[in-house]
Amino acid sequence: MTTVPSSAATVIHHRFADADGVRVFYREAGDPAAPVLLLLHGFPSSSHQFRTLISLLADRFRIIAPDLPGFGFTEVPAERHYRYGFDALARTLGAFVDALGLKRYALYVFDYGAPTGLRLAVAHPERVTGLVSQNGNTYLEGLGDAWAPIRAYWSEPSPENRQAIRDAILHLEGTRWQYLHGVDDPALVAPEAYTLDALLLERPGNKDIQLDLFLDYANNLERYPDFQRFFRTSRVPTLVIWGRHDPFFIPPGAEAFKRDNPDAVVELLDTGHFALETHAAHIARRIREVIGSAVA
Repeated sequence: MTTVPSSAATVIHHRFADADGVRVFYREAGDPAAPVLLLLHGFPSSSHQFRTLISLLADRFRIIAPDLPGFGFTEVPAERHYRYGFDALARTLGAFVDALGLKRYALYVFDYGAPTGLRLAVAHPERVTGLVSQNGNTYLEGLGDAWAPIRAYWSEPSPENRQAIRDAILHLEGTRWQYLHGVDDPALVAPEAYTLDALLLERPGNKDIQLDLFLDYANNLERYPDFQRFFRTSRVPTLVIWGRHDPFFIPPGAEAFKRDNPDAVVELLDTGHFALETHAAHIARRIREVIGSAVA
């Protein structure tokens, strides 16, 4: 059995890089000469969600975990007039990767990190050495019933539907629900995780940024065929490891990966959306086994 080393001595640097007119915050750990693992977070979190995973994998990879614009500690100057959508997030991510000189990397994509990172993969498939999708959806059948209010917002982006989304989820209770739903033992989930996310949502203007991204998410569905084509043509080592009780991205979306890459390893965990909160050690071990053994 592959063992996961102690994380006690892991050194994690917290840095900024200027890219696309944005001051991108990121966490970095590991040997600069090691294979790169690029960790891409989702809503409403940031690179903070990878705090445990980074320590568990830094002996094997050079870990790079940025905060996307609108999240975490990344700073977007007002004069940048940033238009928040997934094409824009991907452009900024691409500029960030270039600013760091990353020529080859494995991708770990979660939630919003999937449509963002996979745009990068489609644009530069030759750079991608492996893929981990942890509740990172790219198939229509992977969208669960929890998307119903957002689908209504897509169909009619009225002030009333926009406000309904704001009232339903953009607050501490909505964020805590995302972390705890489907988790057997809530005591495993660190309260500072959802509390930090909720606090950062309260920054001036941030809730409107999130509502703009919810609306733009509809455009990701149109890109799904591009992402699926990448899976078919690249056939990079792929680990699809999901919390089976995720109300947003449901198990059929995980299982569908094998349709385009029959070699993909698909594993469903007995947890919810934020699987790293409860299964970080197991996910780290499976990344070593499926991705770590394949990347140079």
